Amino acid sequence: MNAQNFESADRYSPLTYSSGDVHLPEFRRTTIGLALVFWAIVLVTDSVLWGIAGSSLGKSMIGKLALTGLGALLAYVVSAILWRLRNRSLLLKAGVGLCLAALSAPVYAYADFEIFRWTAYPKPAPFEWLIFGTTLTSATAMFFGWSCLYIALVYTYEAREREHRLAMVREEALAAQMQALRYQVNPHFLFNTLNSIAGLIEEGEVLRAERMTLSLSTFLRATLELDPLRDVPLEVELGLQQEYLGIEQERFSDRMCFSINVPAEVRQALVPNLILQPLIENALKHGVGRSSELTEIRIKAWRDDETLWITIENEIGSSSGEPMPTSLGIGLKNVADRIQARFGYSGYFNARVAEGNLFRVKIGLPLMFGDIGDHVV
Repeated sequence: MNAQNFESADRYSPLTYSSGDVHLPEFRRTTIGLALVFWAIVLVTDSVLWGIAGSSLGKSMIGKLALTGLGALLAYVVSAILWRLRNRSLLLKAGVGLCLAALSAPVYAYADFEIFRWTAYPKPAPFEWLIFGTTLTSATAMFFGWSCLYIALVYTYEAREREHRLAMVREEALAAQMQALRYQVNPHFLFNTLNSIAGLIEEGEVLRAERMTLSLSTFLRATLELDPLRDVPLEVELGLQQEYLGIEQERFSDRMCFSINVPAEVRQALVPNLILQPLIENALKHGVGRSSELTEIRIKAWRDDETLWITIENEIGSSSGEPMPTSLGIGLKNVADRIQARFGYSGYFNARVAEGNLFRVKIGLPLMFGDIGDHVV
């Protein structure tokens, strides 16, 4: 499901990171495992080649093990040097790896000859430059191959660490953004409600203003106790909005009513807390507040496969003579931003004038159930 009709999209500037240390314990285990496989293959290959050259398997085994151990030791030195160069350019590391392979190969090739001569005794095993050159070439390729494998391994783990750090930074940024958007909602609501109370006082409705003030205190206490980064069941969210609508009904008792049509199967679905608050405020401002006639606010929710759909509808009042709004206000924009920041392309937001002068806001959220603590931004 694609996100549609967002008022604005958050744009993130690219983040860059310098290469840091990889997760060393896991990296060491992987390196040791790779080295064991690599030198086991070398041991098997040498056994075959020495058998072709006339060396017996039993007598040459100690020699082959000693040669393989020497090769592993040289590879360890090569790896230690390349590790110190891990933050340098790939071209430099490849060049150093080739040089180290060229330096290690003669040592390995000469040791190969001496061990072979020992295992072949009492048969003569004269030094032959052709055989030595062949061994030298294969040893150079072998150590350079190990260097390339090690460089690739370091690069892979560094890339994984960078991705992990980037994910953590993005998660922290998302949490901060969600919290900021949540706190933009509360002052907006408080401003509207205090204006309502002031209006009642100006009209001489002191008892209604007192009831509204007490209801406001209860509502604010409930909302401020909510963790802005934790989801709440839809039933709790609807309860808060009913409390808010009850507050506003003190002011608009003669021209406001509301209905909530939400089946039991989705009432325990988790939603970001106060996600409906700006939508209700918008319906009051551009619906009830602009009309002298009875205006109904309709809240509806339902499940479609793995998506929770919620709509809020109201007639757009026109008796005040004010022009009809042509763009989203800050409240609706905050909801669109919260959905996009939290769910990305899995969320949906659409606000438009539907049939006649009916204004409809529709949001879609991934359907989630479970304990409140299980879903944290």
